[in-house]
Amino acid sequence: QVELVESGGGLVQAGGSLRLSCAASGRPLSSYAMGWFRQAPGKAREFVATINWNGRRTYYADSVKGRFTISRDNARNTVYLQMNSLKPEDTAVYYCAADRDRESSHWEDRRYEYWGQGTQVTVSS
Repeated sequence: QVELVESGGGLVQAGGSLRLSCAASGRPLSSYAMGWFRQAPGKAREFVATINWNGRRTYYADSVKGRFTISRDNARNTVYLQMNSLKPEDTAVYYCAADRDRESSHWEDRRYEYWGQGTQVTVSS
């Protein structure tokens, strides 16, 4: 079983940038495909980005494509989400998640077995 801890959230003005990190422990990160999801108040959790185990395949939600970049460093057991050109509608709690199907590129949250506790991102206008 892998444990995931997100960090890097905070308050930023519209147009600014943040980099989220997701540190894994318990099992090698290379055993998993990884995803980032987010949940805004009163809304369902939604897919943001996913990356396969070796970082060679990534997919993004249309709403973040061109602004967000997912990456991973398996040696450091960490996944990142670089967020640029942030908008107020990006405000949400951001979660990282691990999928044991490490070649996967799933956008459905039900496909991910392990979840972090989330980190709050607030973008002011």
